[in-house]
Amino acid sequence: MLWTVALSLLSLATLSRGSFAQGVSVIPLVPAANWRLVATQNQGLEEIKTYGGDPVVEREYGVKSCEVRTYQLDSARAQVILESAADVSSAYGLLTYYQNESMHPEKATQLTMTGAGGSLMARGRSFIRFVRPKGISENQFRALLILVGGTRPTTDSLANLPPPLPPTGLIPGSVKYILGPETAQRVLGNFRTDLIGFDQGAEVQVGEYSTGDSRSTMMEVSYPTPQIARLRFARMSDALGLNQDRGAASLYARREGSYIFLALKANDKSSATKLLDLFNVDQQLTWDEKYPGDKTIGRQLFELIMGNVFLTLVLAGGGIVGGTLIVLSRRVTAIVFPTWEWGHPESERLIRLNLE
Repeated sequence: MLWTVALSLLSLATLSRGSFAQGVSVIPLVPAANWRLVATQNQGLEEIKTYGGDPVVEREYGVKSCEVRTYQLDSARAQVILESAADVSSAYGLLTYYQNESMHPEKATQLTMTGAGGSLMARGRSFIRFVRPKGISENQFRALLILVGGTRPTTDSLANLPPPLPPTGLIPGSVKYILGPETAQRVLGNFRTDLIGFDQGAEVQVGEYSTGDSRSTMMEVSYPTPQIARLRFARMSDALGLNQDRGAASLYARREGSYIFLALKANDKSSATKLLDLFNVDQQLTWDEKYPGDKTIGRQLFELIMGNVFLTLVLAGGGIVGGTLIVLSRRVTAIVFPTWEWGHPESERLIRLNLE
């Protein structure tokens, strides 16, 4: 009897293990590939043409030179080109400028676009190009991306990026983030880029939107203040005849706060209005901080420390003055109003039994 029970339990355990084993699948979160850095070389900005770059555009985003790294996996070698831009948004701008609609976002890594010849990535102030060698798998190439740039940028880097364009109808890979006239001229073609006002802090985002059987180009221009946006919008209206029905040459636009939205290529006013309605501005009130001017970081820290010391002295002095006033008030009260208890604090420490 005991042998029968034992065999039954053993059979059930074997079946259970077999059934669980069939339902388990292991998916590696980080592809395993032993890429190793074998060479590093600094090159001038003009050499970026070799890797499909435009030195004029790169220079406008703050790039001065590039670093070419060579990574090896078995017999395969991959080149990685790192460029240090002016800031986080400039590196993101280079990513958007060089991406195209044939590329797709890399699922394993954020702010990474992959195409047939390689990948583009933005990490902090760095814009990174990956030249994909032949003969390696998707997982092996993805391992290289993660090795160099990790899976995502830092939280601070993401916070410094411009707000994304409305996703409804937006064609993937068509977004361009523009910070200067040279890049604007290459992206916007015949549009008068002198009207934008890059010298006044303008930042531009351009995206292609699907409108049924056709496409429309939408442009978002942001300015530091609503006053600058209002003046720029008036200048554009005078020069371009905005919101006037002129057939194929019609340009429709709207200003909201410190933003200007333009429908550069729309079939008619109705289509342009639908696209412009996708763009909304949420305004928030914040405290204005005094501009520190040309003060160095050391000078600002010294002033902050001295301010804290001064505040501590003020609080300590207030405590001393308050205590002195309390003592003086008790003495004056004892002289002027001898029957008041406030002037005789020692009475509070006596215990009266009142046994009479």
